Amino acid sequence: MCGIMGYTGGGAAAKIVYDGLKRLEYRGYDSAGISVLCGNEIKTVKRLGRVSALGGLLGKMHGGTGIGHTRWATHGKPSDENAHPHNAGVFSIVHNGIIENYSQLKAEYFSDENFLSDTDSEVIAKLLDKFYDGDLTSALARVCGLLRGSYAIAVMCAKSDGFAVAKRGSSVVIGYGENENFAASDLPALAGLCKNVAVLNDGDIALLTANGVAIFDENLQGVIREIVPNPATPADLELNGNPHYMLKEIREVPAAIERTRLSYAYVESSVKKAMEGVDRVIITGCGTAYNSGLAAKRYIESFARIPAEAEIAGEFRYKNPVITPNTAVIAVSQSGETADTVEAAELALSLGAKVIAVTNSPYSRLTRCADVVVPVEAGCEICVAATKSYSGQVTALYMIARTLAGSSVQSSAEIIAPFPALCAQITESEDIDGLADMCARSYGTYFLGRDIDYAVAQEGSLKLKEISYVPSEGYPAGELKHGTLALIDIRTVSVFIITGKSLAGKCSNAVEQVLSRKGKAAVITNVAEVAERFKGRAYVVEIPSCDEWLSPLVSSVVLQLLAYKTALLLDRDPDKPRNLAKSVTVE
Repeated sequence: MCGIMGYTGGGAAAKIVYDGLKRLEYRGYDSAGISVLCGNEIKTVKRLGRVSALGGLLGKMHGGTGIGHTRWATHGKPSDENAHPHNAGVFSIVHNGIIENYSQLKAEYFSDENFLSDTDSEVIAKLLDKFYDGDLTSALARVCGLLRGSYAIAVMCAKSDGFAVAKRGSSVVIGYGENENFAASDLPALAGLCKNVAVLNDGDIALLTANGVAIFDENLQGVIREIVPNPATPADLELNGNPHYMLKEIREVPAAIERTRLSYAYVESSVKKAMEGVDRVIITGCGTAYNSGLAAKRYIESFARIPAEAEIAGEFRYKNPVITPNTAVIAVSQSGETADTVEAAELALSLGAKVIAVTNSPYSRLTRCADVVVPVEAGCEICVAATKSYSGQVTALYMIARTLAGSSVQSSAEIIAPFPALCAQITESEDIDGLADMCARSYGTYFLGRDIDYAVAQEGSLKLKEISYVPSEGYPAGELKHGTLALIDIRTVSVFIITGKSLAGKCSNAVEQVLSRKGKAAVITNVAEVAERFKGRAYVVEIPSCDEWLSPLVSSVVLQLLAYKTALLLDRDPDKPRNLAKSVTVE
């Protein structure tokens, strides 16, 4: 969840690390801090709040080696004291993850010492100071051997050149420059800084100096990790005239769909081979990824006639799942680093399932534990709320389902081909401004749909609650009268997604039930009869007519814009919703 950044070389470390943290702020923005090696002294600044709070404090931090951190709080409230870096003796450290046994380590090694913070991370700095014998990497290896939980750690020592990083369960990317080197939690931090990168494996420790990078396994044996071109570019980070990344990325939905549908051709044969003999499919993910799995379940069962289940990854991994050699598990994650999803995929693999990863991050932890990787070509997504990556996930999952059904990749791609243009029509629409005003004033908002529209309803609800903080829930429209109707009154808004003619009548009946109880209703539809029926009685948003199965690609854009515009009306920051972070790398 937190973001870490490190630099060593001939440049101004404080500025380089600061800029990197700004690019990582989607991982957490409760507090931030930077340490720089100034001669033989480590200088540290850290503050509650966003990275920008550090901007005026870096003037006297002159040095070519530094580490930094932007925090999403787990242990200890957001505060100056709990902000990273944490220092002890000659060491300064930043940490992403959770140290599950930090209390035991404190009791065993530091029972009579005072700690300056309430975090689980400070014990790492204390242990390094305790065990240091002149060799940074051996001290770090010893400390890592004591830690239980997940971690990405960057360590700077006043008696050593450069800095070291270690990882287990949390991502670390190494950036290779000319007479300078970098480390960061995610690729966007390295955009424009280096041409090549490498991803560390669990248990790895890397020592970075201006002159090179040495990587060791947990036994301190030298290892080589694949070095690949850096896919992140400065263009990924530009707003291109948009006021927020969320709006920029909604407008990039058409391009994400197009790239994903075209790239699938390169992996179709691998998917087909992996799926041979499969008689059951489980799609697992968290949040938006799980919601895309709800759509995938309907695709797979309808097209391939194979039983399919959508499982929340955090539940799947603890339920002792029934897995056979003929079970395929599709693990969906934008970042490829979501802890629950990666652990679910690894569990499925250990039980003999075939694992297919659907991810927007080609060098992530998830890709390394999958039999086949289906790329989501959404491009860099900065906003915490997933938008274009959801569209890419739905596109990829639709293509997988069609492959399972025996359809050619060409025919599938042709069906999807019109959708970028259809989505582009929606991104520039102002038809939902009034609906956003209704939601901003509501006591609660409910999203309802049947069949494939129910999957979209769940995603619409998620977007609204995470961006605007308006209480919302998604329900199957048929369940309205089984509890939800008790919540309906003049203070609530019910948003119905109706995109299929076969169930339009049934869904329309549910709209009538809301209206008869003085609830406010909105209808998002591509069915002309439905639009005509409710004009003047409900807020109607008409969307282009399209293939019913792929309607989520269009209707979801409406709901993304609805969440965005509602957030603006309520003076929320849509890019950085409170208490949330982009990549959930802890449980």
